[in-house]
Amino acid sequence: MSTGSSDSGTQTPSATVEQPNLNGAQQSYTFPTEKLKRRQTQPGKTPLVLVACGSFSPITFLHLRMFEMASDFVRFNTDFEVCGGYLSPVSDAYKKVGLAPGVHRVNMCARAVEQSSWLMVDPYETVNCDEKGEPRYVPTAKVLRHFDYEINEVLGGIEGTDGQRKKARIALLAGADLVMSMGEPGLWAPKDLDTILGQYGAFIIERSGTDIDEALASLRQYEHNIWVISQVIQNDISSTKVRLFLKKDLSVRYLIPDPVVEYIEEHGLFSEPSANKSRSRTPDVASGPSDNKPTKG
Repeated sequence: MSTGSSDSGTQTPSATVEQPNLNGAQQSYTFPTEKLKRRQTQPGKTPLVLVACGSFSPITFLHLRMFEMASDFVRFNTDFEVCGGYLSPVSDAYKKVGLAPGVHRVNMCARAVEQSSWLMVDPYETVNCDEKGEPRYVPTAKVLRHFDYEINEVLGGIEGTDGQRKKARIALLAGADLVMSMGEPGLWAPKDLDTILGQYGAFIIERSGTDIDEALASLRQYEHNIWVISQVIQNDISSTKVRLFLKKDLSVRYLIPDPVVEYIEEHGLFSEPSANKSRSRTPDVASGPSDNKPTKG
């Protein structure tokens, strides 16, 4: 098991990224650091930052539980110290069926983690755009390099208990379905897998009905950088199921955080469109982006 720090990324500062928001105004980007632990409390540990990429349309309790399960696993089974956790909602360019506008998904995630002492939401993917101001898809490998740059280059890493600055290890946090897709030939670019699993690493939450051992067999060269976490209490709540409940006008309380339920009601998200809208609306297309990044929900 590797506990060393990752190499730093080389990209331009993300703070220059802007794109129009839903109201047509320019939306500037600032990397969130308000809950990032800037100084370690455990000597001899390597600082770790967990990043979960996904649709979060909407965010569920399972998304949040993943971080808590990973934190417990890290404390008892590794030489890392968790210094922060980030939700990174995908760009609108992902064009997944049921994908709410990025500004809403970021806001729902923000409400869900408001009471957390260590979880944050990074809107980087949702505000990334091309020269025409259109949403631009951000591959997972680039997302991890972005976190590496912001935390280890801009902020200078994390201060150890001895006062010395240390590079934080950036790692992907995901469900078993993602690592299974990584094991499928031709679905992920080899260079992206080398970045995600070779340079950074991943903490994977097991899911019922998935054969993670089969997927890991084809990723043997990265096994030192993949940590599998058992889900002791099975939870199969998904964003897809939540959207289905909402379309049928069924209650979703206690499936997702109350502040998210309230936000959905405030903005009328995920409701079944009227018959006229249904006839005039162009069906969503679940097109695969550049690295075909599977997302939760």
